[in-house]
Amino acid sequence: MRVLVVEDEPYLAEAVRDGLRLAAVPADVAPDGARALEMLRENRYDVVVLDRDLPVVPGDEVARVVAATPDGPRVLMLTAADRLDDKASGFALGADDYLVKPFAMRELVLRVRAVARRAGPGRPPVLEAEGVRLDPFRREVHREGHHVPLTRKQFAVLEVLMAADGGVVSAEDLLEQAWDAHADPFTGAVRVTMSTLRSRLGAPAVIHTVTGVGYRFGGPAAPAP
Repeated sequence: MRVLVVEDEPYLAEAVRDGLRLAAVPADVAPDGARALEMLRENRYDVVVLDRDLPVVPGDEVARVVAATPDGPRVLMLTAADRLDDKASGFALGADDYLVKPFAMRELVLRVRAVARRAGPGRPPVLEAEGVRLDPFRREVHREGHHVPLTRKQFAVLEVLMAADGGVVSAEDLLEQAWDAHADPFTGAVRVTMSTLRSRLGAPAVIHTVTGVGYRFGGPAAPAP
């Protein structure tokens, strides 16, 4: 899961971004509506956390564009506009959820995860396969009933792999979904994180490399070339 935070107040934008990252949710920041639309064209996001009162292009216009985009991200409006009429108009624009400022960071994280689930085909809130259980809300991983301590990045990578439900995920897709916009596509971050994640999960291996393609969670290991 990857989130775009659209907020023109720098301190709040950074606080939301950092709070999401602490919950193992990669997040980028757009300071106005025009930049948000550019970033939405350049990157794939699962959720947009959107202020309505934005410079250059209003948040309502961003919401209209996102709502009109096939298979576009979900929209969580995060705004000081707290009247019932404000909420009604926000949902009418295509918002999937609406949270009023001031807010609790934990609630925002919970709502972001809940909204993101709606984008997938009935994806369960807890992912389980090959004896591994990943709970996104509690940010906990267990294997065969034993707790597996993971870093935020390891957790994010494992969540992407398990959500693929046996499909192969390329290194490029992992960078896009588990890192933020500043990730270097030529870095060895994916390889290094994958190595440490495998070590944490232990034997037998549940993450397999598909040579020349990417990585897969579960199933038999690929035969040696």
